[in-house]
Amino acid sequence: MSKIDEAHTHNQLQDELIARLCAALSVYLDPAQINDCIRAYEFGADAHLGQFRKSGEAYICHPVSVAITLAEMHMDASGIMAAILHDVIEDTPVTKKELAQLFNIEVAELVDGVTKLTKIDGRSQSRAETQAENVRKMFLAMGKDLRVILVKLADRLHNMQTLGSMPSEKKRRIARETLDIYAPIANRLGMNKIRHKLEELSFEAMYPMRHRVLTQAIKKARGNRSKIINTIETTITKRLQQADLPCEVSGREKNIYSIYQKMLIKKLSLAAVFDVYAFRVFCDSVDSCYRVLGIIHNLFKPIPGRFKDYIALPKANGYQSLHSIVIGPYGVPIEIQIRTHEMHRMAESGIAAHWLYKSEDDKSEKFQMRANEWLRDLLEIQKSAGDSLEFIDNLKVDLFPQEVFVFTPKGKIIKISRGATIIDFAYAVHTDIGNACISARIDKQLAPLQTKLENGMTVEILTAPWARPNPQWLNYVTTVKARTSIRNHLKHFKQQEAISLGRRLLEKELKTLNIHLENIDANRIRALLKILNFSCLNDLLEDIGLGNKMPFLIAKQLTQSDINAQIKLNDHDNIQQTPLIIKGTEGMVITLAKCCRPIPGDHIIGYFNPGKGIVVHHHECRNRAVIRKKHTNWLDVEWSQEIADDFPTELRIEILNQRGALATLASTISDQASNIENVTVVDQDDSVCVDLITLTVRDRVHLAKIMRRLKELSIVLKITRVKG
Repeated sequence: MSKIDEAHTHNQLQDELIARLCAALSVYLDPAQINDCIRAYEFGADAHLGQFRKSGEAYICHPVSVAITLAEMHMDASGIMAAILHDVIEDTPVTKKELAQLFNIEVAELVDGVTKLTKIDGRSQSRAETQAENVRKMFLAMGKDLRVILVKLADRLHNMQTLGSMPSEKKRRIARETLDIYAPIANRLGMNKIRHKLEELSFEAMYPMRHRVLTQAIKKARGNRSKIINTIETTITKRLQQADLPCEVSGREKNIYSIYQKMLIKKLSLAAVFDVYAFRVFCDSVDSCYRVLGIIHNLFKPIPGRFKDYIALPKANGYQSLHSIVIGPYGVPIEIQIRTHEMHRMAESGIAAHWLYKSEDDKSEKFQMRANEWLRDLLEIQKSAGDSLEFIDNLKVDLFPQEVFVFTPKGKIIKISRGATIIDFAYAVHTDIGNACISARIDKQLAPLQTKLENGMTVEILTAPWARPNPQWLNYVTTVKARTSIRNHLKHFKQQEAISLGRRLLEKELKTLNIHLENIDANRIRALLKILNFSCLNDLLEDIGLGNKMPFLIAKQLTQSDINAQIKLNDHDNIQQTPLIIKGTEGMVITLAKCCRPIPGDHIIGYFNPGKGIVVHHHECRNRAVIRKKHTNWLDVEWSQEIADDFPTELRIEILNQRGALATLASTISDQASNIENVTVVDQDDSVCVDLITLTVRDRVHLAKIMRRLKELSIVLKITRVKG
């Protein structure tokens, strides 16, 4: 083909695409808005002039195809223009400012939002990390304007439709990402039409042989089905006409990917899946939907347990419909979906329906609010996620929910993912409720917080103003919102603890120099913060509390004449003249070592563990020598005189191996106002058993009383305290 013929073909394709776009837009936009879209096309075509896709077609054909997809969903004019221009900032010299001047700031912001999704520095990242960062940025952009994701979904759809002669490995990678992220997002936003297309195209790209075999088998079976489909459709239509219900009945073609998934998960043959006939009934009102359901259940026998009412209890993405499976003529199962025309429109277009129909009623407004609420939760997740890969893991949990419905004591329905616990429910009600949760009642009976919820339960959360999240909750919560809220609270709580400890440590060091922190000149403190690159004093105190900065060095620098000079240490500067007083219950920044389990009354020492705070050991801990080689930043610590808490300690006990021996030990320990946390059998033979028992005590005096009482038992041969 000559260059002239090739250029003519490209122009012809562009003309066909812009004609299709104008035809789609003319259905719902006024002429002035259509002219704006044509102006955007002319600008985009000029900007992309000379650029071609791998298929050989002019690059402008791609954004116009994306715009056609959105036009079929009735996207507003700004969204259409953004779709046409979505690559100009990234691939041409055009700037955001220029777009704002030529069109409007709304279009410029949308194009910029889509552009930011692909401008990622992947030089120091793996492909997985780069893709994860891409998706993370996408949700940040979605938080500002949901149309960004609509453009991105349409963009992904056209890319899937034009994978063409790409290498098989690259096709599979793109298809897997589409199935893992983009199709579920379309589903979460109620955009079933795009979701089904993405799923089928991804299935074809990942498993071309399976797709081809299934497609051929379905075509072959379709001819035998047509008679049964016509019979069922006619029967339902006649009965509805007799009942004076003007409804539209249509046979529904099952999605090929849905068929494949059912075969795969339920281990069914194609015949077993394809023999289920699917129909939709479209009604004028919700009342008619329920009347139609009654008529169909009278006409055909319903299968028990296979009815779902998504009108009264919509799905999280706003989907509404009545679903029922009945036994039809010839004994074949029939899937019936009953919905209003409006529900069908929302089911097909989802959030995209908002921009066209927002003036008609408030249904799409509610849908928009639901989508925005979901996005807000996701933005909370991304704030606490350690990295993009963690964000993706959390996102996948949220994108594949199987819901259960539970009730508050006032009868409000709360939808939550299957497998969720009471803690998840508390956070679903409100973050503050979750943070203050101490216990709960299920159907008026007290239940453990890790109890998994089931349909129909009534859950009452009991709270207390002093309560705070327990780190152990992270082991059994399943919802992303709960996990994120707990991590956020713990992170903030640890930060406050670190600041408090850092202040105590610095004031202790300053006290040895006969200076108080509040008496130090503010300008001097600001100068030190500038030298150390801290924005405020609390940031410095937090770093001290976490063990990243040595308090006596900071104290020395604050008090020496030239704050910028190198710190000079005298021999006595390394001697801690006053020990740090601890209670052992300070929280996450002071940790009692598990190897020796120090308790009040023990002689103790501590060291700074960078990033974690202070770790406290027993002075006679067996690991002390090893730890001293790793850590040089030790400090003296002492127990406070005011301690009213229990601490775990460990005893090694040799007892006679006879029936009831362990029960006797437990009873004796309980009589001494102590509690056993754990028992481990170290060694055992016919006559003697050696156990490690972890129990709680108030202090050394309390432990000594327990050990004396245990030694009096005839079954106890030897008892020692474990110190590492």
